Amino acid sequence: MGSKGDKHSEEAQLSAELLVEKLNSIDGITSKKMFGGHGIFHDGKMFGIIDSKGKAFLKADEENASYYLEKGSIKHSKMPYYSIPEGVLNTTSDLIKLAKISIEISK
Repeated sequence: MGSKGDKHSEEAQLSAELLVEKLNSIDGITSKKMFGGHGIFHDGKMFGIIDSKGKAFLKADEENASYYLEKGSIKHSKMPYYSIPEGVLNTTSDLIKLAKISIEISK
């Protein structure tokens, strides 16, 4: 998601569609436009975001935030979401593993 007032971009739309497509083996994944970006949801609970520039983030907690930081991820402002490492974003099986962890955290 972007900041309040950000304009929705084509990059955000395409990134949201791609992420949902890559996670299609997990039932209940949807996206919704929010603040210039998208929220990524599992059964109505947000576990990921796409910012207004199209960058993807997953929810983390104290236990796995260090993993993201070690991989060079950045935190999305004050929210507990970290950018998805490039290698993970390009490897569907790794992306699904991280998404499932984020889904559990969001419950």
